[in-house]
Amino acid sequence: MNILMLSSTFPYPATRGGTQVRTFNLLDYLSRRHTVTMVTQREADVSDMDIFNLREHVDNLVVFDRPHTGSGGAVGKVKRFGTFIARSTPPSVLNRYSPQMQSWIDDFVEAGKCDVITCEHSVNEIYIRPHFQEKVKTVVNVHSSVYGSCLNQLETGISENKLRDRLNLPLLRRYEQEYCKKFSDIVVTTEEDKIQLLKFKPNAQIPVIPNGVDLVSFPYRTSDPGGRRIVFVGAMDNLANIDAVCFFCNEVLPEIQKLYPGTTFDIVGSRPTKEVMELKNKPGVNVTGRVPSMAEYLHQATVCVVTMRTGFGIKNKTLEAMAAGTPVVGSNRGLEGLACDLPNVPLRAIRANQPDEYIKAISQIFDKPQLRAELSHNAREYVEKEFTWESAGKQYEEIVGAGYTTN
Repeated sequence: MNILMLSSTFPYPATRGGTQVRTFNLLDYLSRRHTVTMVTQREADVSDMDIFNLREHVDNLVVFDRPHTGSGGAVGKVKRFGTFIARSTPPSVLNRYSPQMQSWIDDFVEAGKCDVITCEHSVNEIYIRPHFQEKVKTVVNVHSSVYGSCLNQLETGISENKLRDRLNLPLLRRYEQEYCKKFSDIVVTTEEDKIQLLKFKPNAQIPVIPNGVDLVSFPYRTSDPGGRRIVFVGAMDNLANIDAVCFFCNEVLPEIQKLYPGTTFDIVGSRPTKEVMELKNKPGVNVTGRVPSMAEYLHQATVCVVTMRTGFGIKNKTLEAMAAGTPVVGSNRGLEGLACDLPNVPLRAIRANQPDEYIKAISQIFDKPQLRAELSHNAREYVEKEFTWESAGKQYEEIVGAGYTTN
């Protein structure tokens, strides 16, 4: 097949974030078997070497500059909200829209140079013209429902701007419902997102293709480090991650340190915000910023916490910790899409949502080497069986190529 893949976030290196991890690994799989053209955008932190390295994984790489969008102050915000109402397209999508990129895509499709277009993350749906379906197969790979995420932030009380999000919620519902109509196929990462999107397109066949893990980059640990070292990994400019570490530092860690003096908490991830950096002032907290190897920090940790209170979809951070053999304590959101603590399956992670539940779970892991060994072994075995990028790529290829025949 000739596949056109669209990603307004630059998907290399794959350690940039959850969206980029999924995009890169599916791109890498498809490009081994098909002719793939990747159209993406370059942000300020994308180096020439990043572009050079990505070219090694794709037949044709087309890179546009990320559009510059000034804040415009209060007037700008009102204008963007007015556009949202009129066009049903949220500012987060419009801010990444490039007319030059649109023109290139239009010409490519009209010239008949591809059999299928995939939008890696729904933010790229803006480049799909409704009439494209008459010419090519169109696939949207929904990493998470924007409506579902906004609703969850309001329900959990972590919204940055509750008034704005209450106004946005019905608009996001309309937006998601409308853009789904442009696609031949919709792919999601979890059953929760499938249920959400079926409300917008009831008769659709929506396959669930979970994320995977690069088992080479996240090898199984060689020994149990013991100790009292807790870790959280993830991009630290992400709202859900910021909330997760602030919640843990403020409501859980101090109580753990009363029980286990000397307990440390490593916050490992790129682009920490000012709010995250200020957490370094708390006893035992270390904010690393971007590191060469997430796996190294996971291997050194006694336990990895995934204290997410919002954010839909399977969390790469959870899968990576499980692959590394680090015992995981996670919330409902952190363990979404995973069978970790059901009655008829081996215990693969411990679920916690409230501070006292985290305290109990972490205490058990600190005190019981056998429990650490059980969680470590079961989690790695589960990931090896169910969550490899090879498996995800094969499933995605089946969706992308369904109905395709050679001339």
